[in-house]
Amino acid sequence: MAQSLELLLIQFLMPDNDARRQAEEQIKRLAKDPQVVPALVQHLRTAKTPNVRQLAAVLLRKKITGHWAKLSPQLKHLVKQSLIESITMEHSPPVRRASANVVSIIAKYAVPAGEWPDLLPFLFQCSQSAQEDHREVALILFSSLTETIGNSFQPHFADLQVLLLKCLQDETSNRVRVAALKAVGSFLEFTNDGAEVVKFREFIPSILHVSRQCLASGDEDVAFALEVCSSQNLESNTRHQAIQIISWLAKYKSNSLKKHKLVIPILQVMCPLLAESTDGNEDDDLAPDRAAAEVIDTMALNLPKHVFAPVFEFASLSSQNANPKFREASVTALGVISEGCLELMKNKLEPVLHIVLGALRDPEQMVRGAASFALGQFAEHLQPEIVSHYESVLPCILNALEDASDEVKEKSYYALAAFCENMGEEILPFLDPLMGRLLAALQSSPRNLQETCMSAIGSVASASEQAFLPYAERVLELMKNFMVLTKDEDLCSRARATELVGIVAMSVGRMGMEPILPPFIEAAIAGFGLEYSELREYTHGFFSNIAEILADGFAQYLPHVVPLAFASCNLDDGSAVDIDESDDENINGFGGVSSDDEAHDEPRVRNISIRTGVLDEKAAATQALGLFAEHTKISYAPYLEESQKILVRHSGYFHEDVRLQAIIGLKRE
Repeated sequence: MAQSLELLLIQFLMPDNDARRQAEEQIKRLAKDPQVVPALVQHLRTAKTPNVRQLAAVLLRKKITGHWAKLSPQLKHLVKQSLIESITMEHSPPVRRASANVVSIIAKYAVPAGEWPDLLPFLFQCSQSAQEDHREVALILFSSLTETIGNSFQPHFADLQVLLLKCLQDETSNRVRVAALKAVGSFLEFTNDGAEVVKFREFIPSILHVSRQCLASGDEDVAFALEVCSSQNLESNTRHQAIQIISWLAKYKSNSLKKHKLVIPILQVMCPLLAESTDGNEDDDLAPDRAAAEVIDTMALNLPKHVFAPVFEFASLSSQNANPKFREASVTALGVISEGCLELMKNKLEPVLHIVLGALRDPEQMVRGAASFALGQFAEHLQPEIVSHYESVLPCILNALEDASDEVKEKSYYALAAFCENMGEEILPFLDPLMGRLLAALQSSPRNLQETCMSAIGSVASASEQAFLPYAERVLELMKNFMVLTKDEDLCSRARATELVGIVAMSVGRMGMEPILPPFIEAAIAGFGLEYSELREYTHGFFSNIAEILADGFAQYLPHVVPLAFASCNLDDGSAVDIDESDDENINGFGGVSSDDEAHDEPRVRNISIRTGVLDEKAAATQALGLFAEHTKISYAPYLEESQKILVRHSGYFHEDVRLQAIIGLKRE
């Protein structure tokens, strides 16, 4: 088997898809035989290229669970010895990590059975090695083993504390510090709440100290350390907006943070970091200010009563700072905590708005941009109380819509759209100046501003209802231009325009809308040929609105639009379990290799991967079917049977938005 398997492993890594598929099928057949284990172990140790050695380890990890009990004691010893040799002698980091993952799987069965008594002593020895690679892989193993044999570590907690604290402060290796933070996170998660957490009490100040250094350093490898204490491992070659270690503590260990009086010390570190410069790299999610904002947001969501007062104090003081970065940080902090601390902020809206509306007039663009962001957050999270302040807020938004900065304008459109969603007749005194600015912007702005502008117009139209009629004709004329765009980069604008026509139609009503509908309907149907899920989603919403205002008059369009809704409802949502294969980043397509024993394999599920755009489209299409049936009544009879099949199927759908629309639709039909 060994010789034939080697050829298959090499063939599996070829770029030729047919060759790879053939190799995969043959590997699946061979993998049913327990003798695949020693064959894979041999290639893990002797294959000439790292990719083949890595693939052998990956396949070994996937197969070892099903075959372990069938192996002789001698063969088990060989496997364990070979893995230890791979970890300590292998030159390729991906192969070392892949071997470590196999160790983690075997340990789940071997350690509790007393079959691997020298594993933990080996890890302690390895973690104190002079070689950086050995220390790193030992800490990685401590992390993964905690998930499978955490109870076995309990007698060694005292030694582990000393070791991990030492590795957290390793001044010679960022990689070791990253691995140590992962290990700390794993142990904190394993200990859960209770007496064991007290044993890690002295860790928290050290973690905060290390984390502050990491955040402020700007070094990507060190900043990455803040991500790794979530419950999943992350691919090292991708920048993720992940839960950082202090966020993790706030989310899962909030009682410990309160008990040890660490909330204010953490915020005293995090809030000033909001003023750290990003050196112009605005897309860097690992930048100090962005990482700090995520930490503060998580703390606000989990410890709102303890977070609001110190953040408000920071914002009040920083709003008067001569440094514009601190004035920016003051309003950023308030915007960031508005979701978690919403109840407390609603009771302090006047002083909070005083800071933010003042910042909206700041001479520095960065401060005005942050203020408009914060105002948008308030408008989204502090409803309906925020609306009662419309007399002071709306004039400020009006001014911001004419800001010299496109960034400030865009955030102000967002703030306006969110603010108007819960407004009614209060908007009427502001309607004319608002629409004057919005219509002008719609004709002269870049695409991204036009899109947010359309969202704002939609909110204004919904709030003003019949009072919007004088502006409807002009808006609809402008939307015709957007609804015929076909370039990929313009399809988001086309989607927003389609949505807006549906909203304006609700204000105009059947009498005004019916005569001018055909070109809009034609353009909407044509959009389905452009393969853009968001456009299809908004088009289903558009058809739903038109059905509502036309009632039986919509029957003529049913043969054209119902099949489109059916097609969206039947789309493959792409849902799949995303397995943690962080060691396999350089190997593509191995996931199909399996055996009859795969049911016994227990890889770590990192998350559920789904095509979220398709889910939104399905929800909109599902809703449309119910509304078509409700408003066209007897005319919908030819489609009723198929609709009911879809709605019944979707009433048990895994995603709540789709499920909800299906249940509502069944009631309508």
